[in-house]
Amino acid sequence: MSQKINTRYVLPVLMSFFVMSFIDLVGTGVDELKQSTETPAYILQLIPFVAFIWFFFLSVPVGIWQDKIGKRKALSIGILITAIGLFIPLLGNTLLVILSAFSLLGIGNTILQVAANPLMVDVVPSEKSSSFLSFAQFMKSIGSMIGPYVAAVVGPKLAILFGVETGEWRFGLYLFAVVSIIAFLWLSAIHIEESKVEGNRASLGSCLKLLGNRFVLMMVFGIFLVVGIDVAMNSNIGTFLTQKLGINEETAKYGKSMYFFAKMIGTFAGALLLTKIKARSFLIGSAAFAMISLLALTMTPNAVSAWLIIALISLGISNIFPLIFSISVAQLPQRANEISGLMMMAICGGAIIPFLVGIAMENWLSGGILVLVAGAVYLLGLGLAAPKTN
Repeated sequence: MSQKINTRYVLPVLMSFFVMSFIDLVGTGVDELKQSTETPAYILQLIPFVAFIWFFFLSVPVGIWQDKIGKRKALSIGILITAIGLFIPLLGNTLLVILSAFSLLGIGNTILQVAANPLMVDVVPSEKSSSFLSFAQFMKSIGSMIGPYVAAVVGPKLAILFGVETGEWRFGLYLFAVVSIIAFLWLSAIHIEESKVEGNRASLGSCLKLLGNRFVLMMVFGIFLVVGIDVAMNSNIGTFLTQKLGINEETAKYGKSMYFFAKMIGTFAGALLLTKIKARSFLIGSAAFAMISLLALTMTPNAVSAWLIIALISLGISNIFPLIFSISVAQLPQRANEISGLMMMAICGGAIIPFLVGIAMENWLSGGILVLVAGAVYLLGLGLAAPKTN
């Protein structure tokens, strides 16, 4: 392909990363239903469960399917499924409806995660692919940061125009659904010359067989934990702030925006720091920083310190996923396809860990955070055990 960057192709693909961020509305869904229904907080953790469990079942099959129909077409379908999911709450503000909506968001997001990164590589010069992939994650972080604000502030304002007085936050979802449709039409209107996968394509059998490698198994479980910590912070932090510090529920919602704002800064800073610091050292430092910050959160005395600590946790967590991925592929480059498939499957940690944290919080509020501390301890051990060549 040409060495020039063609914005006609790059911009709609970048837009798909913004749509990818809509899955992070799971935390908003938990908080809003906690306010408007009598559903126990730990049951509401079914929302992230139905969103992220699809990564376990669909990641490898989607990769195989994508190889047959093309990355652009697969990505377009993922965006369309996301849009449909965001419109589902038109049926009501009940737990069943919201679970159905986020289940579709999870299916769409699985397709987006599998298809968007390799398609981005196809539309930019090879020497610029790393920087554009980092910028794409920056785009995703922007969407994650503004999502809670749109649902909590913009949604109710839109609801007033339609005379709706209950479940106003859903209008924020409808706004994102319109954005998704625009992204779908934009991407569908272009033709992209796609590269073909070289070597053996990852299959479910080849991925599972690779789990027999102790190093790979440890790394995949690390992905399971870091995604779980990330989603658990998103979906449980509102409950923690209201119950521990007495912050009102409306104010507590902005804890997620603080978390994602720090994550945006963390991913940008990480891209710069990794040009000078080895991945293994960065992983050790990030995991230790996250562990200490999570422990500090259990002892925070007031709202101001809580906001600051939430930001610090996000900074610690923000680069761990790509660090684990890069260390793993560098160690076994010939098995990159299988490693990628396994790590996409491990994103289902976002379904399991928040549920465990929610149950722990029902019995002891700080106990939920200590579940996350245990995960951070494992990640620190993972960094210490990683090969020193990385």
